[in-house]
Amino acid sequence: MAAYGASPGPTCRLTTMVTETFAASSPWVLQRQVLPQHTDHAGVMWHGAYLGWLEEARIEALAQAGLAYSDLSGRGLELPVVSLTIDYRQALLHGDRVRLESQVLPRQGVRLPWRTCFVTAGGMVAAEARVVLVLVDLSGGPGRRRLMRRLPDDLAAAVKALELGPG
Repeated sequence: MAAYGASPGPTCRLTTMVTETFAASSPWVLQRQVLPQHTDHAGVMWHGAYLGWLEEARIEALAQAGLAYSDLSGRGLELPVVSLTIDYRQALLHGDRVRLESQVLPRQGVRLPWRTCFVTAGGMVAAEARVVLVLVDLSGGPGRRRLMRRLPDDLAAAVKALELGPG
């Protein structure tokens, strides 16, 4: 039940080493519901389940921006996570509806930073995440990974579209 372009919710502040706010552009939005498989024995969303949703949000946003992740993988290109920070603010419970609001921040050298807020139906920011990706070329075979400093044209165009937000 993905919905992109939905109205943005509260501004998300990431309180790690540097405090940042979302840019003026609209975030990419992915709607989810906390299901039993996402929770621990007490019905609270398990911390590891957030990672799957972050991945889904990135893959869906990239597709909406015009580039399917499967196309990248088919060319031997991958976007592995090299850094991940999640600040948990409020427990998400079984049955809760959650809106993931994601934005791609400007590239920092080879790093492609994303920021995502997990927003409850009541508008509260339950968690904030920052994920940093890099582009790696695996087409040379096992043991021949190569960090790519320049994005292929189609990925560069998709990243630009991601930075601008849904239109």
